[in-house]
Amino acid sequence: MLEIAPSILSADFAYLGDAIHAVEPETSWIHVDVMDGHFVPNLTIGAPVVASLRRHTKSILDCHLMITDPWDYLPDFAKAGADSVSFHFEVGRTAELIQMAHDLGMKAGMAVNPDAEFEHYSQYIPHLDLLLIMSVFPGFPGQAFIPEVLKPLRRARELIDSSGAQTILEIDGGISTETIGSARRAGAELFVAGSAVFGKPDPAQAIIDLKETAVLAGREGD
Repeated sequence: MLEIAPSILSADFAYLGDAIHAVEPETSWIHVDVMDGHFVPNLTIGAPVVASLRRHTKSILDCHLMITDPWDYLPDFAKAGADSVSFHFEVGRTAELIQMAHDLGMKAGMAVNPDAEFEHYSQYIPHLDLLLIMSVFPGFPGQAFIPEVLKPLRRARELIDSSGAQTILEIDGGISTETIGSARRAGAELFVAGSAVFGKPDPAQAIIDLKETAVLAGREGD
């Protein structure tokens, strides 16, 4: 698998439907950043916006919940039409959240911050549909890629492959044509990109460029 998940956090919020339609020819994933102003120092959108997007797209709505109490909101996101939800390992109750997401019919994802210790969360990886490794500290778009996350990314790839798990390895933060190659070689397969897509004059072409760079990097790593 190699896919780009454009983050609508970097799109024009007045024209989200148009932004999604502009990238749909090149991807089937849309990344939705949900921030509560508590877990991260920023406030964005919630389940009502996801419900509105759902009415206008059949793409996979990949919701990243940067919130302190995701267990209170998973039913709302399921009802809104979210396909996957990634809650943060740092908020706790991980096993409960995985089961809750599955019971609600969504893919269960777990996000980990750049400073998370791999040994502290690795036990959950085989039970996840997605593992989202943050390559920036969450909260704001446009941050620089933190290269130190390549080590846990490689370890996660090795664990997924050796265990036979079907977990999708996702990375988010500072992804561009300059950084996607190293992330691909480390084992990532789903790449969240915000300004590298919606900050370009032609978002669809930006996705093509990102994919081509990742494919080339994968060949070099073989």
